[in-house]
Formats: sequence, structure tokens, C-alpha cells
Amino acid sequence: MTPPRQNSPAPSRRPPNRTRIALAVAGVLVAIPVVALVALSNYDWNKARPWLNDKISESIDRPFDIRGDLSLTWERQGLSGADRAWSDYLPLPHLVARDVHVGNPAGMQAPAEMASVGQFAFGVDLLSLLDHKISVPVLRFDNPTVLLQRDADGKNNWTFKQADKPSPWKLDVRRVVFSKGSVRYIDAMTHVDATAAIDTINADPTYGVSWKLRGKWNNQTITGSGKSGAVLSLQQQTVPFPLAASLDVGGTRIAVEGTLTKPTALTALDMRLKISGPSMARLYGITGVLLPETPAFSTEGHLTGNLGANASHWIYDKFTGRVGNSDIHGKLDYRSGRPRPVLTGAVESNLLQFSDLGPLVGADSNASKQARGVEAVQPGNKVLPVETFKTERWTALDADVGFKAKRITRDGGLPINNLDTLIHMKDGVLSLTPMNFDIAGGRFTSNIMLDGSGKTNPNAIRAELKAGARKLQLKQLFPTIDGMQATVGQINADMSLSATGNSVASLLGSSNGELKGVINEGSVSKLLLEEMGLNLGNVVLTKLVGDKQVKLNCMVTDFSVTNGLMRSRLFVVDTSDAKIDVAGTVNLANEKLDLTLRPDAKGVRVISLRAPIYVRGTFKDPDVSVDKGVLAMRAGGALALTLVAPVAAILPLINAGPGETTGCETLLAQGGGKPVAPPPGQTLRAKPGKNAQNIAPRPKG
Repeated sequence: MTPPRQNSPAPSRRPPNRTRIALAVAGVLVAIPVVALVALSNYDWNKARPWLNDKISESIDRPFDIRGDLSLTWERQGLSGADRAWSDYLPLPHLVARDVHVGNPAGMQAPAEMASVGQFAFGVDLLSLLDHKISVPVLRFDNPTVLLQRDADGKNNWTFKQADKPSPWKLDVRRVVFSKGSVRYIDAMTHVDATAAIDTINADPTYGVSWKLRGKWNNQTITGSGKSGAVLSLQQQTVPFPLAASLDVGGTRIAVEGTLTKPTALTALDMRLKISGPSMARLYGITGVLLPETPAFSTEGHLTGNLGANASHWIYDKFTGRVGNSDIHGKLDYRSGRPRPVLTGAVESNLLQFSDLGPLVGADSNASKQARGVEAVQPGNKVLPVETFKTERWTALDADVGFKAKRITRDGGLPINNLDTLIHMKDGVLSLTPMNFDIAGGRFTSNIMLDGSGKTNPNAIRAELKAGARKLQLKQLFPTIDGMQATVGQINADMSLSATGNSVASLLGSSNGELKGVINEGSVSKLLLEEMGLNLGNVVLTKLVGDKQVKLNCMVTDFSVTNGLMRSRLFVVDTSDAKIDVAGTVNLANEKLDLTLRPDAKGVRVISLRAPIYVRGTFKDPDVSVDKGVLAMRAGGALALTLVAPVAAILPLINAGPGETTGCETLLAQGGGKPVAPPPGQTLRAKPGKNAQNIAPRPKG
């Protein structure tokens, strides 16, 4: 019997040789990086510190020293929300260096090393290495202490030397995370020495880091505080980095709140800016922007800016504010460049107080000067401002800024409307071309040039003024004089002056040129004329029966100006009732008056003390007096006649004028043509006129 056959097992199927080879290669490829990563993780990186310190020191051209542990770990980035990227979900090799120090460049004297960090950590995206890119998703600084310093010659410790040839590797740092630490900034060029203490903020949805600042800026105390985001993104298109700060620099307060969108280039600053201080001129030391002296000011507006490698561009748009008691609004555009920065824009005011313009030329009070941080130099007996112009700053900026003011008021005085000027600064030469405004029902036009470049005289300004006034109304021009309220008539005038000086007082005190004015029609108050002519009886009668208008035939004024001395070539007021001749000088250099008024009535006066009237003294304290000798002779004659007949006693005091009237054409012919300012360094010769005989030494008494 044959035993039954047992079923033998089916032969196993082995993978083809090609498949086995592929699996083996894949296993090796996986094993190599795994083994490498395990080896890297377990390698004692402290052994590499001397090599790293040496290579990094050589590349950055300054001492570099990792004094603490150096290790490699595997971590995720730990970011959340909008800051999280897809790579943050993957663990990356994380290099952690503790107690890291960076020194200063050779030859730089500094109070401390450039930087020290309690812990310095960053991860590396391994896949980016295949593309010759060192991609660092997050760079962390724990307890950093940083010193940024610039010497007077411009050498600084934050500029690193460039490689001789470009490297094939690129460094891409995406985000920087800050923690508690401090940053000190020393700048010998701008005279800054300030330290910011940095700390972290917990449970704040917008800001993660706060800081407090103390120090000096241009010998002024600077204090401040601020907040910023904890994570600074260095990507070009990402979430804006939030910023908020408040600073006080010598009484000038600056507050900003906004964002920084492109931190890699320090561009795309978008902030709300508030500034206030004792004077806009104080901003020069902070911003480098040249602005005029003003009363205390405050503004608020929208600031956008870009800080380029070779130039920066800032726009302060839709700002509003106050300067003293005046309102301002507008837009300013600042661009850095060569040979100097340029400021353009347009500023307007609806209501401007005249007193707020005083600081522009130093015409404010000593108390106001002290309030805006300027030495009180104005003498108590002087009217013309002696505060010097700061021309050393005029070559720091070029400008084209338009300014308009709808209304300028002067504490119950004469209002000015529709001021319109273009402020042009080029190479130290300031021009107001034109500067026009409405005043007293008429129009004032002018062109002003102030050359502060120092090319002609390093210590003085060369100035030129050409101005004209048309159709100014007399009663509006003198609103505070009671007698003028019944006066009508128009004034037309021209002025042309040139001068050299460093203040308003010195410019006027050295000026040369001409001033001319004409009133060729209208009427004037009879009472005002009677008072000027000292016709006492007629003054009493006019006040009893009422004032009336007297026809004004003509008034002509013609002054030559030589080295600050204004000399009357012709000054005549001619009416149907009287004529008044004025002669003498006005000294702008020492602010002294020496004028003689000679009234000459054309009709019969009840009682006339027609004697010369002297206007003497200074601008600050003028003195008006009557020739006592003439009055004594007339009074003596009246006293003698009273012994003869009581009625005859008033005869010496009755004035019967010749009854002649001088036409305006004759007076204009004596006044000459339009005023002309001589070239700098030359003076005008006085023209002989009808009043030449009146420019004689005045009688004493």
C-alpha cells in the first residue's frame, strides 16, 4: 500500500533584485540623516566654540565670544495666530548659545562692549540649505544689552565690513523675538546719550514689549516710554509691526502711535503724530527740519515715512494745531538729499493773532522769549527787535512752503486779511515772493529777500525790500484815533530799501532807500486839524457845534533813507482850511525822533497859538512839545494890548491865512518819481525840496 502524499508548502515569492536594491538605498538615505541628526543632537557643541568664535570674529571684524553652553535641540517655533507659518508646525534644529558677547571695532573707544546676550537662539530650515539659503524662521534674544555708538568723525560700531566678493549663500531672517534687556545709544554728532530699558508685556493682544527711555539730547534731558510688538516680522509682506511712544526732549513733547510694515528697510512707517513745545524752532535739534521761532505750539496729524539707504521721505499730512492763539492746518513734505534736504508744502490759518508773529523776528516780549527758550536780550528802552537771526542754520535746508492766513487780528487794532506768501529758501537765501495781504480796505504787496548764506558777510544778512500799498482807507488805518473816524481818503505808497545786519534793529539801522506816500483825495476831520494847529478857540467851537469834514486837497510824504537816517524831503498836508509842513529826521539806528510840524491856517481863527510843534524823544518814549518862545511872544503882545483896549488883546492870537491852496500836482512834482533802493554799499543823496528850508537847527527851549 502506497502511503499518501503529503502536500509540500508553496515556495515563497522573493522581491525582485531591483526592488530590494531600491529599498536598501532608501533605507540608507533615511538612515544617514537620522544618524546624522542623532549625532548632531548628541555632539558636544562646546568643542566647536573656539572655532566658531574665531571665524565669526574674523567675519564681523570685531571680537565675538560665546562664553556659555552651546547646544542643539529640536523645537517648534511656538508662535500662534497671524504670526504662525506652516513651518512653525515642524520641529527644526535649534542652536542655542548662552552668554554671548560682541565687542566694538578696533580703534573705537566705548564705555562698554557692543552687545551681550543672556541667551541667543535660532532655528534653521534644513530644506532651504539645498538652495544655498540660511533660512531662520525665528531669532530670539533673551536679556540683551546693546550699545550703539557713533563718534564725531562718523565712525560707528553697527556697520560691518563688506565681503570682498559676494557670497553664494543668502541669509533670510523672518522674525525676531525680543525679551527683557536694554539698549544704549551714544552719538557724538547729534549729541545723544540715551538708554532704553526693555521689558516684556503679558496678556496684551497688540504689544508684547515695553520700554522706558532716559538720557540727554543736545544737552537737553530726554525721557520717554513706549510699547511695541513682541515679534518683529522681517518679511516684506506680512502683519505690520505695532509701535507707540511718548517722548519729552527739553520740553518738546512727541507722541506717536502706528505701525512699521517693512522693518528690513525701515520703511512704510504709518503713524499718528502729536507734537507740542515752546517753539517750532526747537524741532531743529530733534528732526533737522528748519522751522521759524514761534510761540508755544501743538499739532496733530498723519505721518508716513520711508527711511531709504541714501534718502528718506516723510509726509506730515492733514495736520491741525495751534501756534499761540492762532490755528494752523496743512501738509508738509520732507525729502532728504544732496546738497541739502528739501521741505515743501502748504500751511493755512483761519484766524492768526498778530502777536503770534512776533517771535518770527524777535518782536515778542522778554517773557515770551524766555518761554520759548531764547535769552531775553531786548533792552527796555528799545522798540526794534535786537534778537539775532540764526543764519548758521539757513544752509541746512531748502524749502518751498506756501502760507495763507484768512484773517490776522491785533488785539483791537487793525485787522489784516487774506495774507498770501511763498516761503522760498535756497542755499541760505530766504525769499518771500510775494508777500501780499489786504489791510485798511486796500492791498499791500511786497517782495522780500534775506540773504543769510554768508557769502557776502558771514556775520550778517543782506536784505532787500520792495513794497507798495494801494487804496488804504485813512479811517481804517487808524481805528483807535477818535478824530480819524470822521476821516475819508485813500493812501497810496511805495517803499524800497536795502540793508545789511543780523537783526531787525541792525537791518533798519543800516538801511538805504526811499519811502513815498500820497493821499490825493478825500476829507479830514476839522477837529483833528484844529488840534494839530493849536487853534484853541476853534477847538472849543467845533466841540460845541459839532465836527465836520474839511476837504483834503493832498498829502505827500517823501523820505530818503541813508544809513538808517530817514530825512524828510517833503511832508505836506494841504486842506481847504490849513496846511501843515513836517520836516526833520527819524533815526532808525538809535530810534530817535526829530520832527517839526509847522501849521499854517488859511482862514480866520478865533484864537490861534500857531507855533512850531516838536516831536522828539525816542520810539519808546516820544515827546511832543510846542515852541515856548513863539508862545511867549504872542502871549506878551496880548498882555500889553490889554492895557490899551480889552478887545485888542485877542488880535495877536487871530490868524488870517493867505488863503492860497497848493494843488496835489505841485506837491507830487516836488516829491519826484517812484522810490528806488540803492545797491548794497551805496547811499542816496538827499533831493532838495520845498521843505529844505525847514531842515534847519531847531530853536532851543
